[in-house]
Amino acid sequence: MLWFIVSMIILGLIAGAVARLVVPGQDPMGIPGTILLGVVGSFIGGLLGYVLFGHDLSEGALQPSGIIGSIIGAIIALLVWRAVHGRTSVRH
Repeated sequence: MLWFIVSMIILGLIAGAVARLVVPGQDPMGIPGTILLGVVGSFIGGLLGYVLFGHDLSEGALQPSGIIGSIIGAIIALLVWRAVHGRTSVRH
């Protein structure tokens, strides 16, 4: 169980950092926010992978396709976060 949590944190950091590098613009979040972005992206990517390809956790969580799916999910989560956050912070 501890290995799963540590691997999710590391994968979340990698996926969140890559998503922040790929999507242009400024994001005022630190390392914990980047990890959270990556973990949320992992869940989104895992859900999309299951829906599109029918793979589940018993086939292995740490695969190259899972890491790519985590990055794609983190990019989606970042774009959604910016869209929601941009609407609420425009009020003056």
